[in-house]
Amino acid sequence: MTSILMISGSVRSGSVNSAVIATAAELLPDDVTPVIYSGIGELPHFNPDLDHEPLPQSVAELRRLIAESSALLFSTPEYAGAMPGAVKNLLEWTVGGIETTHKPTGWINPSTMQNRAAGTYASLRIVLDYTDASVIDRACIDVPVPRSLIDDDGIVRDGEIRTAISGAIGALVAAAE
Repeated sequence: MTSILMISGSVRSGSVNSAVIATAAELLPDDVTPVIYSGIGELPHFNPDLDHEPLPQSVAELRRLIAESSALLFSTPEYAGAMPGAVKNLLEWTVGGIETTHKPTGWINPSTMQNRAAGTYASLRIVLDYTDASVIDRACIDVPVPRSLIDDDGIVRDGEIRTAISGAIGALVAAAE
């Protein structure tokens, strides 16, 4: 069975990135299982001295989820012109493992800002390339999502945005299968 591990790079409650991930999960085909990762804020700070068996429990769980998934989908904010520390920390914990190797990976950038979080996604690509993830360009999109378009359930209902998200996850699912 195909499953997509979906990772919001925001630790903020009610974030746009988490709404994008929840919307993507809702839009997946019925035969694809969404797995929404919610432990980003619980990972210990990366320390190479801890990157061996036995791994910290939260790191072992992250790596297990990556290994068991068919593909990865990210949506992350930009802070101070770069990738937020929580996302960088998560990615640093993946460098020592092989779980992301050849794993189809995409992202949805919902930034409404002028430069559209370019620094974050350039950094994300660098690290994903370093871990030998298979970045699927058609599954990497910029689609502005104003907070006003997120409903009370944390889902984006705007048709154009949902169509764009569907296209990206469709490309990711195709690469995973």
